[in-house]
Amino acid sequence: MTSIGTGYDLQNSVFSPDGRNFQVEYAVKAVENGGTCVGIRCKDGVVLAVEKIITSKLLKPGANKKIATVDRNVGIVSSGLIPDGRHFVSRARDEAASWRSTYKAPIPLAALAGRLGGYVQAYTLYSSVRPFGVTAIVGGWDSAGALGVDGQVGSGPSAGAGGKIPGAKAGGPALYMIEPSGSYWGYYGAATGKGRQTAKSELEKLGLASGNLSLEAGVKEAARIIYVAHEDSKDKEFELEMSWISSMDGPTKGRHQEVPKDMLEEAEKLAKTALEGEDEEETTAPEGETMEE
Repeated sequence: MTSIGTGYDLQNSVFSPDGRNFQVEYAVKAVENGGTCVGIRCKDGVVLAVEKIITSKLLKPGANKKIATVDRNVGIVSSGLIPDGRHFVSRARDEAASWRSTYKAPIPLAALAGRLGGYVQAYTLYSSVRPFGVTAIVGGWDSAGALGVDGQVGSGPSAGAGGKIPGAKAGGPALYMIEPSGSYWGYYGAATGKGRQTAKSELEKLGLASGNLSLEAGVKEAARIIYVAHEDSKDKEFELEMSWISSMDGPTKGRHQEVPKDMLEEAEKLAKTALEGEDEEETTAPEGETMEE
């Protein structure tokens, strides 16, 4: 089958003979041209970071935010078309507000990712709309309360179906990535945008599945990864934006907040130092080597 649209990319609701939706694939291309975004799930929180390319010297530093707060415990960062990303955040806030109005509690990250994934997927079904040109990373901290039992009466059963497990806790850090197709996956570390491949390679080296990375270390690693991923576009200046969500006992008290300015500057300084060290190692030629015939 041909890899070119040949007429099957004119409408969003038409599959090609080999089962592809070209409009969704084109939306993915739009994401790949955006700034690099990174999300890291740490043992005691989540870190979000984004590379904001400076397109004009007239732009005010810090004024054009790309990381948004959805609910007090949830943040979103996206790569791709900026207006699409803002509409996506607006929808996420509506979903969080709807959940809070109904259940009187913050929306769990899994429920939010599911609702947003379904919303994005609906934009791949009709010829009157186009897919979202963004991939979003959603991170947050779910309340770590004790697990209750549905329909519990009195003390409830101690074992069996619906029984409580002593000491079992819910919640904790959560990280999801939602793609233009509507697919969403839970991650320990996620990256999207132009430098996604480099960022993913660096994330894999951290061994995030072991759950040993602290939130403060995650901030430094996220900054370093953004700087490493930016090397492919180092002729362009960029601004680093970062946010974090900690546990209730951590620095943000379970809320999504910007990383403090002094910590951000320290993380950037360490990232630049690490990058310069790598460049020096690459440019240093081994001495004492001679060619033998």
